Amino acid sequence: MRLVKVAVGCVNQTPFAWDENFAHLRLAIERARAEGVTLLCLPELAITGYACEDAFFMDGLQDTAFAQLEALAALTAGMVVVVGLPVYHEKALYNAAALVADGQIVGFVAKQFLASDGIHYEPRWFKPWPKGEVDHLERTGTDGTTRRFPIGDLLFEIGDLRIGFEICEDAWVANRPGTDLALRGADILCNPSASHFAFDKFAVRQRFVVEGSRAFGVAYLYANLLGNEAGRVVYDGGGLIASNGELCARGRRFSFQDVELTCAVVDIDTNRREQARRGSHRPRHDGEALVVEHAFVWPARKPERTTREAVSWDDHTSVREEEFARAVALGLWDYLRKSRAQGYVISLSGGADSAACAVLVALAIQLAFAELGP
Repeated sequence: MRLVKVAVGCVNQTPFAWDENFAHLRLAIERARAEGVTLLCLPELAITGYACEDAFFMDGLQDTAFAQLEALAALTAGMVVVVGLPVYHEKALYNAAALVADGQIVGFVAKQFLASDGIHYEPRWFKPWPKGEVDHLERTGTDGTTRRFPIGDLLFEIGDLRIGFEICEDAWVANRPGTDLALRGADILCNPSASHFAFDKFAVRQRFVVEGSRAFGVAYLYANLLGNEAGRVVYDGGGLIASNGELCARGRRFSFQDVELTCAVVDIDTNRREQARRGSHRPRHDGEALVVEHAFVWPARKPERTTREAVSWDDHTSVREEEFARAVALGLWDYLRKSRAQGYVISLSGGADSAACAVLVALAIQLAFAELGP
């Protein structure tokens, strides 16, 4: 058996709250280290926050985000960490994820399929990265030195394990990048996401994570944002880890915590044997130019019993009613604390609507106090 302990971190971020966002990411790394995790996946655009909108073009934002990435990299001795941030390259802005290993920034993967339906307007700010293309990104670090990093449709060979990416929407399309990454020898796929809450959506996420792990013969890590990020959208968290078609771990949804960590031990050899066994698996040998190698020693692991953490309501027949109540409660609580308001004024007419508002505010306080303490 070739065992690796992995984790996904769901974090509650706020656009431009640089210090607070960094503290949450640092806490996720520290908790993962305390749990003996070697590979940690964090959400999409987690450094800046997802909802910066037109301010993504603001002077200094990309430089600040890169400086934050460098500071996070310094915390990753003996670990591999994936985190999302915007990257400016060749007069275009990309929704990217960085891979950091053992204190060094190894490279960047840019999102290929941008979310453009419903509440999403990613093409307004970002360009899609073309499949099969790679380039080099030049950045001047906080120490004044200019360095070059690979960016594009990359597969990372970290030690003797290959790690690939699907960034949120990439996994929701028919021709998802995971298909090609599997043929290029991926062992692990990381999916840093910013997937907002909607009814029945969590079940769909579980399906593409579990089915992706089975179809591609990989361990699949899915990390999502958490909370009411900027007043408009609620993210439900719910980190997922699957391997070889089985759900290994499922994190809590609608948590009031700043960080939710979900861990599992995955068996790389089992996935590799399954790939070799399938007659339909036809590995590609022409994609080595898209592979970035980086020296790393993966520590030996022992098997661990993993429990799928899930509150009982998550599998209840009335899950829609529970989801609605918990989503609104978390949204109200986050709006209150992030806007630094002193409370809510509720206008009670005696009708069902205003009564529901009062109940939801009360539920927000009740759930927050139960989880965070008074």
